[in-house]
Amino acid sequence: MKHLAILAAALAMSTAAPTLARAQHAGHVMAMPNDLKWADVPSLPPGAKIAVIEGPLNQAVPFTFRLKLPANYMIPAHSHPAIERVTVLSGTFNLGTGDKFDKSKVHALPAGAITIMQPGMNHFVWIGEETIVQLNGTGPWSINYVDQADDPRKK
Repeated sequence: MKHLAILAAALAMSTAAPTLARAQHAGHVMAMPNDLKWADVPSLPPGAKIAVIEGPLNQAVPFTFRLKLPANYMIPAHSHPAIERVTVLSGTFNLGTGDKFDKSKVHALPAGAITIMQPGMNHFVWIGEETIVQLNGTGPWSINYVDQADDPRKK
């Protein structure tokens, strides 16, 4: 009888273990490049595409997303309310700081580079070749243009 109780307990633990492992990994995300769903970005000039990996971007939770920026593309001076970590995955991300776009003041960040920008830091972007970057932070994330006339949502 004692052996049956031990066997029953062992069986119960062996069937509960997989359930517990799944529960512990419920937030685990694995994203393959071909699985990403790209969409237009209404808050950026036309041509940019976004693939949200983790979010939502408008809540106070961690976010991860990728931007695909076409050749000969620019983003006017803007800032974000949250810290922004940008990792260059392919191409060259040309970043400048300040209140006005000035292509002569950008710093070229090649694939593998990262930049970390604090909330409220005004910056601008110029892309010469198609470039893909990944952004990480904790939301809410949004974009605030220095010159409101640059905001494509208002056009």
